[in-house]
Amino acid sequence: MAPRAGTMRLACMFSSILLFGAAGLLLFISLQDPTELALQQVPGIKFNIKPQEPHSDLPSGSSQDGDFKAPTESVTRDLSSRAPRGLNLQVSQQPQAHLNVGAGLRPRQRRRRLLIKKMPAAAAIPANSSAGTFVRPASRALDGRWVSLHQSQQERKRVMREACAKYRASSSRRAVTPRHVSRIFVEDRHRVLYCEVPKAGCSNWKRVLMVLAGLASSTTDIQHNTVHYGSALRRLDTFDRQGILHRLSTYTKMLFVREPFERLVSAFRDKFEHPNSYYHPVFGKAILARYRANASREALRTGSGVRFPEFIQYLLDVHRPVGMDIHWDHVSRLCSPCLIDYDFVGKFESMEDDADFFLSLVRAPRNLTFPRFKDRHSQEARTTAQIAHQYFAQLSTPQRQRTYDFYYMDYLMFNYSKPFADLY
Repeated sequence: MAPRAGTMRLACMFSSILLFGAAGLLLFISLQDPTELALQQVPGIKFNIKPQEPHSDLPSGSSQDGDFKAPTESVTRDLSSRAPRGLNLQVSQQPQAHLNVGAGLRPRQRRRRLLIKKMPAAAAIPANSSAGTFVRPASRALDGRWVSLHQSQQERKRVMREACAKYRASSSRRAVTPRHVSRIFVEDRHRVLYCEVPKAGCSNWKRVLMVLAGLASSTTDIQHNTVHYGSALRRLDTFDRQGILHRLSTYTKMLFVREPFERLVSAFRDKFEHPNSYYHPVFGKAILARYRANASREALRTGSGVRFPEFIQYLLDVHRPVGMDIHWDHVSRLCSPCLIDYDFVGKFESMEDDADFFLSLVRAPRNLTFPRFKDRHSQEARTTAQIAHQYFAQLSTPQRQRTYDFYYMDYLMFNYSKPFADLY
């Protein structure tokens, strides 16, 4: 009789434990935010909703979340396998407990975060490979502007990749060599790689990198010679192969481009219409000797006074009397965009918006903006489309066509329109 009573007591205790356990599970589920549980099921994406924490390597008092003072939210993409090429997104190392921060928010805040989380993949903002987060401003107007800028980036990269796939399919199978990265500057602190394209804001971008690196407190403090002839910024080709490949696969790679004809005219005006101790004797003398009939002795001695049609003759000559120069070389040769998959493609024509967007992505100090001042010949007007047309009006139609053909890949790859109606 006693053993039977003991068995019944054990059965009752076991049933009570099961009931308490079931009740506890139901209570736990009822306290969870169902939207948070659903989001964890989205393949390949982690949403890390929490206030931004400062970088430990930023100067005291600086901000890492761009030019916006409003509270921010960050979106982190989790890639299960990182390819050696393409956009490299760092996996968030924060514990999953951060997913439940929204449980204590007011209803209005939770509705806003829910809208952001439910954003389609095409409109989601990719994280920067260095910080692993994208900083989103709280203002609705700024939020919409940021989404628009992101979509513009996606379109630019799509056009560039399609052009590469169509015309430079073999490039993607080539190995990266130091020559391919010789124009890329490195900023380790914010994990940025910048490919220098002369006459597309490169002097001021290098100033920005120097400030990011902590080498200067302001872009206005950095002189032209320090930018171009100093050794403050390292080039990627100065690292060993492992250092090159590591940075290419983990840093944010960016370049800025410019309408090719405008860039060409800007280079000509800078190098040949002003005194220059290098370009006049090295390029000017050779150009005048080859392409100007009855050139004066003084012109041949100094190399000064090169005219734009003579410069174009030199550019298009397959047997140039003097080699190519980075100021008018193709972007496709300078930066190898068919071999190196750039994360950010900015344009000179939309410099202010693109620069602000990029600096927010890399979590630059809030007070750092892209400088607007003209680096050289500040009293002279910047080269615009109208000024470029005036120079190209000096050429014959076949010369304009051949120049367009010379820069065709840059026009195609970066989606610039034909600058003259008679071009084909």
